[in-house]
Amino acid sequence: MGYPATVTIHGAGRTVTGSCFEVTSGDRHVLVDCGLFQGSRTLEALNREPFAFDPAQIDAVILTHAHLDHSGLVPRLVAEGFSGPIWATAPTVDLLVPMLKDAARLQEQDAERRNRRLDRADEDPFEPIYTVADAEAALARLRPISLGSLFTPAPGFEAMLWNAGHILGSASVDLRHAQSRLLFSGDIGPEHKAFHPDPDAPSRFHHVFCESTYGDRERETVTIEERRRMLEAEVKAAMARGGNLVIPVFALERTQELLLDLARRINAGTLKAAQVFIDSPLAMRATEVFAKYSAKLEDLGSGEVFHHPAFHFVEDVAASRRLNDMSGAIILAGSGMCEGGRVRYHLLENLARRDSTILFVGFQADGTLGRTILDGAKRVRISGRDVAVRAVIRRMDSYSAHADRTELAAWIHAREPISGSLFLTHGEPGAIEALRRSLQGEMASILVPEIGETYAVPPDGLARRLKTGREDLRDALGRDWQNDYAAFTVDLKRALEQIDADHNRREAIRRMRGILTDYRAARSQQAALRKVT
Repeated sequence: MGYPATVTIHGAGRTVTGSCFEVTSGDRHVLVDCGLFQGSRTLEALNREPFAFDPAQIDAVILTHAHLDHSGLVPRLVAEGFSGPIWATAPTVDLLVPMLKDAARLQEQDAERRNRRLDRADEDPFEPIYTVADAEAALARLRPISLGSLFTPAPGFEAMLWNAGHILGSASVDLRHAQSRLLFSGDIGPEHKAFHPDPDAPSRFHHVFCESTYGDRERETVTIEERRRMLEAEVKAAMARGGNLVIPVFALERTQELLLDLARRINAGTLKAAQVFIDSPLAMRATEVFAKYSAKLEDLGSGEVFHHPAFHFVEDVAASRRLNDMSGAIILAGSGMCEGGRVRYHLLENLARRDSTILFVGFQADGTLGRTILDGAKRVRISGRDVAVRAVIRRMDSYSAHADRTELAAWIHAREPISGSLFLTHGEPGAIEALRRSLQGEMASILVPEIGETYAVPPDGLARRLKTGREDLRDALGRDWQNDYAAFTVDLKRALEQIDADHNRREAIRRMRGILTDYRAARSQQAALRKVT
């Protein structure tokens, strides 16, 4: 009969990133995903916390796809004792080679940069989460497996991967053991997405874990050709303004979709003399992987796409900086949420230019610089500098790699009957709640797990919570105090300048300091009273 299974949520519980689910049966442990937390500094700090499990006790890892919020902590897992196989589709394996090495290099560079800062001279050295050597050790453990092939990730478990339609190589994980059959959606792509067939998986599961990233929105139905015309209009409007068009992009999939659409419009003669700079070495390497699998991709049409003469891949930092001396350039630069990478250089140079355009084509998580700009901030703080936002800010939702609410509900219903519980994961609270309400009354049991919770997932009943989640994380999901601090400091100087005299400005600063002093004293007094009682 085997042991009953449990699932512990280590990430992507009421937040979008950090996907990690531990499935346990007896003394066997399988992880579905092991991803980085991304977003606010408080959320990213979770990447440095000790794992809530012993990495040496994990028998296997199954990765749904190569995005770092699903795979980016694997090098650390290996560095801390994991020695089992890491299963993924062949395209995911190929993509992880540049993805994990690049992530490790960024970790090392970030640590070096922080340790050079003068304001940290009296602090302990900042260590990278993992190194390039750790990434290479993780890559050695990768095991490619085809969609639809039954395999044994660990003794007592069987698994099969199904097309998730999200990015190249993405999959949903159909995980079976002696008693229960579970399905982990990974990220589900929208219908009729470029490159890939629509998401697919069988039905009749005991429990389903489904992502909810866009559970609170309905996108306008746009064909690929209509999307290309919309992009063309955005490009022409941006070029007419005379400045640069900066598009923050994810190196994987979003960049290649944009290149596909730009190439098709240039080849059709409707976009003339367009010069496109892809300022991301990672995007260049990911594009080579797409080119490798081009025979299996949909929508490529005729003519050159990935090696188009209008496309210029920017390899070194010096060439990247020289782009800031240009006008009339189309610059695709990472990262997609503006939290790191070369796009921050281009935002520093272009946000304050009234003739430049910033076009967002991807999801912007709460607490990120991209979301702050998109939400209408007049000034932002980038790399310690205050920057006025004068550029034209635009947004296109039609490039989403995630299914919207209707598509998610359709995917869930196609998995029925679900005899046990539906878990809604990988979404911000508002998105999850909107999807939950839309499904209420249609499903026997809908659960919204928190990070740290453990559930029994029996084959003959509803899931049952065995362990509560981490209450301390509830305030860390979304915007944090550091987002508020950045917004406050950006506005502070201007607010002080609006006070009519220097002595009044100094008085305002004195009062603000006093408020902080009084608040700290009150908190200390409250803590002392709690100890007495």
